[in-house]
Amino acid sequence: MSDASMSFVDHLSELRKRLIIVFLSLVAGSAACFVFVETIVEELLALAPGAEMVYLAPPELFLAYVRISLMLGIVLTLPITLSQIWFFVRPALSRREKVSVAFILFGGSVFFAAGAVFAFRIILPLTMRFFLQYATRAIQPMFSFGGYVGFVISILLAFGIAFELPVVVTILARVGLVSPAMLRSSRKYVLVALVILSAVLTPPDVVSQVLLAGPMMGLFEISILFARIVARRKREQDPSG
Repeated sequence: MSDASMSFVDHLSELRKRLIIVFLSLVAGSAACFVFVETIVEELLALAPGAEMVYLAPPELFLAYVRISLMLGIVLTLPITLSQIWFFVRPALSRREKVSVAFILFGGSVFFAAGAVFAFRIILPLTMRFFLQYATRAIQPMFSFGGYVGFVISILLAFGIAFELPVVVTILARVGLVSPAMLRSSRKYVLVALVILSAVLTPPDVVSQVLLAGPMMGLFEISILFARIVARRKREQDPSG
């Protein structure tokens, strides 16, 4: 059935079907992660060698396990979620709009995953080593496991969101709100804005903020490159413009 011939009720029925698929896949993915959560926790604990983990309230450890399983379930089922969004909106889009939406959905997920992996493999180990080096014989590190999990998740989300910068700039360039020349001339202002954004996205510590601001400047340069590509293609499609 084409989008033009679908009634409002048909659209709601189609949306419900897509949401059910997303929900069931999320439940299944999170349940599978919960089965292996202790192995996953070992990977998290390896980021903070020498630190003793405790939980301060009866449900804290269980809720932390649920939180980890849910976050990983969202990541594992992201391809299913994106595909269901794509199948729902695709019939109503023109060919040009399909390209833009596909870039937002799939390009955005790739950049988000790259940011999270970068944070987990590089930023988190550096951050934890920095903080653990201040331990002394009299003062040993002892973390609440729930707080530790929250800290790790906040870092992963911060870098995942920050790595979306090229996608956001590409969209703005496509609709004509920014241009390569505008981006190049505003580098110094962008630097200040990125430092402020890093402070907002990361936990309240200078190390995480500095480690995020550096990569974001690199992403800004990549964004300028993407904006140039978009501008060139717009000129090719509309030489009179």
